[in-house]
Amino acid sequence: MRTIDLIEKKKRGGELTADELTFLICGYTAGEIPDYQMSAFAMAVWFNSMTPAETAALTDAMAKSGDMVDLSRFGDLSVDKHSTGGVGDKTTLIVAPLAASLGCKVAKMSGRGLGHTGGTVDKLESIPGYRTVLSPEKFMAQVEKIGVAVIGQSGNLAPADKKLYALRDVTATVDCVPLIASSIMSKKLAAGSHSIVLDVKIGSGAFMKTKEDASRLAREMVDIGVACGRKITAVLTDMDIPLGHNIGNSLEVTEAMEVLRGGGPADLREVSLALASEMVSLTWQISPEEARRRAEAALADGSAFAKAKEWIAAQGGDTSVIEDPARFPAAPVAYEVKADCEGFIARMDTEAIGTAAMLLGAGRATKEDNIDPAAGIRLVKKTGDAVKKGDVLAVLYTADRAKIPGAEAKFASALTVTTDAPLTRALVEEIIRG
Repeated sequence: MRTIDLIEKKKRGGELTADELTFLICGYTAGEIPDYQMSAFAMAVWFNSMTPAETAALTDAMAKSGDMVDLSRFGDLSVDKHSTGGVGDKTTLIVAPLAASLGCKVAKMSGRGLGHTGGTVDKLESIPGYRTVLSPEKFMAQVEKIGVAVIGQSGNLAPADKKLYALRDVTATVDCVPLIASSIMSKKLAAGSHSIVLDVKIGSGAFMKTKEDASRLAREMVDIGVACGRKITAVLTDMDIPLGHNIGNSLEVTEAMEVLRGGGPADLREVSLALASEMVSLTWQISPEEARRRAEAALADGSAFAKAKEWIAAQGGDTSVIEDPARFPAAPVAYEVKADCEGFIARMDTEAIGTAAMLLGAGRATKEDNIDPAAGIRLVKKTGDAVKKGDVLAVLYTADRAKIPGAEAKFASALTVTTDAPLTRALVEEIIRG
């Protein structure tokens, strides 16, 4: 088998076999296939796409290129949730303990934020003492005992994906649905959960800007999951508006705990319940409606919040800030952004708002940047809200006042104010079940 022959076959629109794709992935991971040949392969895929069988085989080969987490001890109870990324998206902090309080086993590895998207690990590390690194033995023991553990991505999971993504990033082949789907799903398969719920974001703050593109990606990932023997559901949710009111690490933890205590913003609560319901439905093989009823009850009776405290304490986190968010260290600078005209907020460029939060210190422009856990934005007005001149639109939080002008300008550029109220959009656009 020769790499050049496989590139030629794909270039001409042929379908590669599972053995051929495994040969490519194993050879590239081992350094036997050079970057220039894998770049040619990625471009051939970009132009000719892949069949569902090819995409599943590629994903399986990438998942098996490194460590595979073994969650078989939990039988059918292990379940994971993955978001394609957004602004203000703190749903993992809610759905992980909520699902665990209903008997699911949530052994989750999460990532850090980069650019306008926030990272779950950064949010958890804003809790004093919280450990995002656990030994494999302690990780498994915690899931066994309390039903949930959330750590940073560790070990050697899907190294082929990491290597191939870096190559795609510099060869203009990132925006290829089969390669995106296989990239996401290879890590989910390697993480070992029996059931997977995907939160596929749509809109200005998402990678997929249109419902058509998001739906295509979601269906590809669901097909991969089914082909690889997983129970899987994709929930398409709106990211044309930031989720909730708080953007930034400790700010988002605070808001997530509000939802777990039965309150919080209605949009964040609704999306979290939609995701948690699918997780519980897949795990226990019950209807989504019954799963939703159980999830709502767990929020109402306090069991979900109690599970969150148990989980955070088990990983060394100071639960006093969970009980009383005022104990979180506050940003020394709080700056109000005010409206300069009257009307309705017709649109928010969510990606730009995420960038404004990053400029304040809540995120990273590069992987080496440090994060200020107290920095961020609290939205006072959102799309659809009426505003008058002088109304507070948002509060910007930072440790460095010099960061305010740039962040304010970026935030202001993200808002469109009109005389007419905009039409409302559904929070959950579509659910695709495997």
